Amino acid sequence: MVKIDALPGVPRWAVLAAHTVPLVTLPSGLWRIAQVAGLPVAAQSGRDGREAVVALSLTLVTEALALLTLGLVRPWGEVAPRRLPLIGGRRVHTLAAVVPALLGAVVLAAMAGWFTCTQAAGLIGRVAQTPAQHVLLVVCYAPLLVWAPLLAATTLAYYRRRTALV
Repeated sequence: MVKIDALPGVPRWAVLAAHTVPLVTLPSGLWRIAQVAGLPVAAQSGRDGREAVVALSLTLVTEALALLTLGLVRPWGEVAPRRLPLIGGRRVHTLAAVVPALLGAVVLAAMAGWFTCTQAAGLIGRVAQTPAQHVLLVVCYAPLLVWAPLLAATTLAYYRRRTALV
């Protein structure tokens, strides 16, 4: 069994949820990278320079935000690493982590609901020409639907643990 470095008192399910978040965002990022690289994952593979920068930036920002979830179960989520200017070595206020994380979960859930209800069918039809492209697109983007609930659950576990210590 792999030992995951987490703080004492963090429920195992919360550790697993936090480590799952970056994994559920990864397939969509890899799909965008494949598209930018010109692989036949979509009707229009390859992009012009501006679209490539946007796609790659979205992938990097998405994965960076997903990785922040680990702070809810790791030591750097309670005390900022010393290498950070201004806040290094200081205790992270509970609400300074909880409020942005819960707002992020709400925004992610709203975006997922809006996209699924209003945009998904049209976009899939425009982006995927073949049945294989359709399946690949759905397989790569469907995991994003669990990002919001995983983030919310991990955040609530963080809040309960941090406020129980006070």
